Amino acid sequence: MNHSNPLGKVHLIGAGPGDPGLLTLRGAELLRRSDVVLYDGLSNTDLLVHAAAARHICVGKHGQTRIWTQSEIIDEMLTHARAGKVVSRLKGGDPAVFARTAEEVDALRAAGIEFEIVPGITAALAAGSFAGIPITHRGLASAVALVTGHEEPDKTESALDWDALARFPGTLVIYMGVTTAAVWSGALMAAGKPPGTPVALVRRCSLPDQQTVHCRLDEVADRMTPASKFRPPAIVIIGPVTGLAESMDWVTRRPLFGQTVMVSRPIDQAESMAMSLRDLGADVIIQPAIEIVPPDDWTDVDAAIADLANFDVVVFCSHNGVRYFLDRLGEIGYDMRSLAGLRIAVVGSKTAETLASYHLRADLVPTDFRAESLAADLASDVHNQRVLLVRASRGRNVLPEQLTTAGAKVTQVVAYQNRDVESADPAIVARVAAGTVDWVTVTSSASGESLHRMFGQSLHQCKLASLSPITSKALQDLGYSIAAEADPYTIESLIQSITQSQSES
Repeated sequence: MNHSNPLGKVHLIGAGPGDPGLLTLRGAELLRRSDVVLYDGLSNTDLLVHAAAARHICVGKHGQTRIWTQSEIIDEMLTHARAGKVVSRLKGGDPAVFARTAEEVDALRAAGIEFEIVPGITAALAAGSFAGIPITHRGLASAVALVTGHEEPDKTESALDWDALARFPGTLVIYMGVTTAAVWSGALMAAGKPPGTPVALVRRCSLPDQQTVHCRLDEVADRMTPASKFRPPAIVIIGPVTGLAESMDWVTRRPLFGQTVMVSRPIDQAESMAMSLRDLGADVIIQPAIEIVPPDDWTDVDAAIADLANFDVVVFCSHNGVRYFLDRLGEIGYDMRSLAGLRIAVVGSKTAETLASYHLRADLVPTDFRAESLAADLASDVHNQRVLLVRASRGRNVLPEQLTTAGAKVTQVVAYQNRDVESADPAIVARVAAGTVDWVTVTSSASGESLHRMFGQSLHQCKLASLSPITSKALQDLGYSIAAEADPYTIESLIQSITQSQSES
């Protein structure tokens, strides 16, 4: 071995059935250590977030990119490992189930490269939880056979004993059988499997657009071919256990199952909302309408921080204002003692929560989270007091105007910039135009105006969920109707309003 350029290592990681939350902890840990990730079309690209610093190489996705041959994948893997890189090979499902892992292991052994195999959840097992079909059952099936529906094309004869499989006393699960449905279903029936045997076709198991079709064995070919009727990835479950799907189903009973929701919050704030929506069954896409960035010039903020002792009240108009202002306070050499003696007012509960994360408690939070209410609550006792208003680069002027009218001496500082995103992801633009996005969340007037600019008239095909009456008014002024509105004006309430509207539709 050349010790000046030691060999790398390869991780063969099971990516699971599709839902990125089903990756094992070990798989996530090894992805974080990777220099290079090779992934295929059966691996959810959301998993790549665990390997953010790595180079990502797609080895093919049906209908979108050329599918690499197995030898090309092995050569690529070896090239990076020989260069001393840590390589992760993401494989849909489990590496030990119809994944050609043995060929890759043989090549790695021959090259003297260390490797590790990390199990994943294979589709047959995932179906038990996500399609409500237990592939084993005490009274219905005490055995399971996993069968490939797509054998090597250069085989002179099938290695499968269809007669034995037709007599198998349990559940049959067919992998990779979409394009060959007529062949294997015909072989089973010719071998004596009753045409009326119940079958479940499960497509995209564990994903928000999961589909399950129930039929008889003699109907399978018609339901699956041509492949455009029921595109891969899909598995077929054959046997009486498929009849339990209705009683065990929980996936399709989630309130937002089958709904596509576009979250338009800034990218660093979108995921928490997206996670809550996914828990309710929604297919979530993220397209920020605005971006939050620091101010170009900190001079005014720094001057206000240095002068904090001379203010009576500090007002935070948003949780972003809290975060940027207090982070800056620490960056320039101050700490939370600088706020001693000041009353702190915030516009809503989310802003109060962010303040609490800095070990500070708000003295005033309006009950309905509106600037008008906060101004009214402060107006009675700010006469001749100095008020520092921490805000964004744009927004309504209700607070400074009403506080000034009440006799306060208001100083405004811009702690962060709120800017429009210039253009949307073309793939998302196409989905909105095609009418396949059901809901769009709008959390501010500025977001609504930015969405209108990016999507134009096609946005009318979506149902709009608004965070507040102010946001709703801005959208209505642009010609849109509002399908759901939060009350109170929180993200949690916004999600609840979508759920309630969907249940009533």
